[in-house]
Amino acid sequence: MIGRLFSLVIDCPAPSELASFYESLLSLPRVEDSSDYVVLANTTGTEIVTFQRVGGFRPPQWPDPDRPAQMHVDVMVDDLDVAEAKVLALGATLLEGSDKPIGYRVYADPVGHPFCLITRESVTPSK
Repeated sequence: MIGRLFSLVIDCPAPSELASFYESLLSLPRVEDSSDYVVLANTTGTEIVTFQRVGGFRPPQWPDPDRPAQMHVDVMVDDLDVAEAKVLALGATLLEGSDKPIGYRVYADPVGHPFCLITRESVTPSK
């Protein structure tokens, strides 16, 4: 083994604002908070996601290869429609061509990072 995942670091213009979105989406508590970075952890205190302030932030543009996604998160849900209503209320945007009835849908967080809501149908092989 070379190492273990310590934290997913997401560049953004306003760490506290973007962290609030992911706190609600992933049910992870904020364990560090400054003007330049915010850290979310799991229930044991292990860092999971860090939001880092960067100047001149250029959001990704789905699916433009000149402005690639840079990262994305898959979030397992039981019901896409129910989950969609909740993430849209938090400030997410459904991305063009992502209105799948089952399996997965692709959204942008409030500053443009894509993320997917997925269901078991998207990861369970067909029989």
